[in-house]
Amino acid sequence: MNSKDFLDIDAISAARLSRLQDRGLRRFLSPTDRLVDGRVIRAGQSMISFSDNDYLGLSLHPKVIDAAIQATLQYGAGSGASRLVTGDNPLNETLEAKLARMKGLPAARVFGSGYLANAGAIPALVGAGDLIVMDELCHASMHAGARLSGARIQSFSHNDVASASQYLQERDATSHALLLTETVFSMDGDLAPLDELATAARETGAWMMTDDAHGLGIVAQNNPAPLQLGTLSKAAGAYGGYIAGPTNFIDLLISRARTFVYATGLPPGVLAAALAALTLMESEPELGRRSLANARLFGSLIGQDNVQSAIVPVLYGEAEVAMRASTTLAQQGFLVTAIRPPTVPEGTARLRFTFSARHKEEDIRRLSKLVLETLAEAGIGK
Repeated sequence: MNSKDFLDIDAISAARLSRLQDRGLRRFLSPTDRLVDGRVIRAGQSMISFSDNDYLGLSLHPKVIDAAIQATLQYGAGSGASRLVTGDNPLNETLEAKLARMKGLPAARVFGSGYLANAGAIPALVGAGDLIVMDELCHASMHAGARLSGARIQSFSHNDVASASQYLQERDATSHALLLTETVFSMDGDLAPLDELATAARETGAWMMTDDAHGLGIVAQNNPAPLQLGTLSKAAGAYGGYIAGPTNFIDLLISRARTFVYATGLPPGVLAAALAALTLMESEPELGRRSLANARLFGSLIGQDNVQSAIVPVLYGEAEVAMRASTTLAQQGFLVTAIRPPTVPEGTARLRFTFSARHKEEDIRRLSKLVLETLAEAGIGK
């Protein structure tokens, strides 16, 4: 090892960390023990988490845990290799069939994560000379997949169908075009106008792909997109990602999606946990309804009456203000992580509240009272 290079890397990294610290944007890891009913232990303190994407509480459900244990005992802790080599555990095929049926599409393919699904599927469909038109608030993984494709990218104003349609109309008639949106936006919790966007895509001969990471199991939408992507790490309580769509495209991913070809297959325990969670999601739809009801209760208590999903953002503006509010809530036993740039635009730092079917009404009411107090302290109106 060249000691000078080592010292240079360390010194430059220290300077960059210092600049992030000065702007209130440095991030830290906080070991956290997750327990049932939304409770966590962090730094020895017991708190109720309102930052968890486990919307239905299935990651700690006994049936999900037991399925993971039994599959691990039967097949081992890991998959051994990529699915194209020796890692195609038979549970993959069962899970993919279930996902395709739930999405009402011919086929599905499971990836190592939702991020890997976006990063692999988008470049498998479009490339240099093609056009991607995407909502400006699409998740970072969609942006990553778009950039990796080499296609020309146009971002339209959030949920602005007219802007999306205009970009699609201006494309080269000899190229392909792909329209990208989330179904439920991860930082704002609002819904995409799927029918209107699908009409714009259809009228311009474009394809449409959606990311349903935060909608599955909670928000029932009529999704007309022929390509529907999502994750198994949120309401499904496990891990991994997937994309559902036409059979030949799903088969094409085996050869063309680099994040599938060169990635180790998901562990058997994870596949079994996802299968058990999806079964519970179907058999107990009241879990999704309860999650949404809890979010709407909180929204009504803090003056947000148009809550559309399990995500309710409360904007504080500057990063340091949002961090202070997060600290105040933690001191009162609530874990709510501050979301800061670059995850969200400058001036829109926020607390992002997420609601589980396991949350209790008395806790939501106490939380809402504290949130209103932090807003008043920051000089932000209700």
